[in-house]
Amino acid sequence: MPKIIDIQKKQERAILIGIINQQQKESEVNEFLEELAFLTKTAGAEPVKSFTQKLENQNPKTFVGTGKLNEIASYVKHNNIDVVVFDDELTPSQLRNIERTLECKILDRTNLILDIFANHAKTANAKAQVELAQYQYILPRLTRMWTHLERQKGGIGLRGPGETELETDRRIIRDKISRLKEQLKKIDKQKATQRRNRGKLVRVALVGYTNVGKSTIMNLLSKSEVYTENKLFATLDTTVRKVVIGNLPFLLSDTVGFIRKLPTHLVVSFKSTLDEVREADILLHVVDISHPNFEEQINIVNQTLHDINKNEKINYLVFNKIDAFSYIKKDDDDLTPKQRENYSLEELKKSWMAKNNSPCLFISAKKKINIDEFKNLLYEKVKEIHVKRFPYNDFLY
Repeated sequence: MPKIIDIQKKQERAILIGIINQQQKESEVNEFLEELAFLTKTAGAEPVKSFTQKLENQNPKTFVGTGKLNEIASYVKHNNIDVVVFDDELTPSQLRNIERTLECKILDRTNLILDIFANHAKTANAKAQVELAQYQYILPRLTRMWTHLERQKGGIGLRGPGETELETDRRIIRDKISRLKEQLKKIDKQKATQRRNRGKLVRVALVGYTNVGKSTIMNLLSKSEVYTENKLFATLDTTVRKVVIGNLPFLLSDTVGFIRKLPTHLVVSFKSTLDEVREADILLHVVDISHPNFEEQINIVNQTLHDINKNEKINYLVFNKIDAFSYIKKDDDDLTPKQRENYSLEELKKSWMAKNNSPCLFISAKKKINIDEFKNLLYEKVKEIHVKRFPYNDFLY
């Protein structure tokens, strides 16, 4: 009987590194590392341990102190660690020095996000956007490990007199960046034409932190099958669907999710998503109310939106996943064990969340809770803009 060979790829084991300083308190760093662990799982690796160190500033040579790096190196050696992930972006010199000490694969937060994006990109547009961001990240970190790149063009006549392999590789990367930018310009023109061809229909965009349920809401309203999964950045491509509520048509777009410490060049690369946000008439800011740090996520998204487009939009907070939201019940008796309980919909409407974030809605897209109220509000707001845009179409109403 022939021997069966298991060709399944072994899951990589990862450790996570963060530093505590005046800009990042210990509680914040622990939250960042929890999110980094989720990113690592999304990328396909298993996070097994986190290391933190209190430092006034990053060590310019090794990110953490020499003693801490040696401690990490010992752990890597004795625990079969394949990859070490740093929560902040590493400089080229830090990356080289750390690799020399740890002798394993080193990633920073930016590189990890780029890897996830590359894995999830499906369309030519998304693939080009991710590839551009990857090359922009690689260029300042280029070492002689990239010398295979010149073979893609052939070696004869490629190199000028005295030009080193490293300089050749840099030039090849710059050429690739230029070509990708030109390719994305053409795609952007096509997207702009598509947007013009959609006429003057009211445009609604779903925005929010990654993994808050935007695609689930898109599927619910448009009755389409946009890909959904409990992973960060499950959706990369901007999806636009025509939706009709009552007798009123409008366009609904699902955009890529935001995240803290999102690399600037990555934001710029995803211009098509940003254009959908800029040109929308109504922004529905979707929030995962069940997430313990949803308030911080709201602030991150609001800041990102402000950076993208400083013009005021009709912006509604849609608190999603209310079926999963719970709070710790406090009892006067300290001996009574604390219990987690759910707010009812009416309690949520009277809560501090509703008072501090007006106007807002509370729904569960997955369980279809309070969806009728959501649709009614959306209908009224779209109708308000539609009437101004098409003043002679009153028969619709």
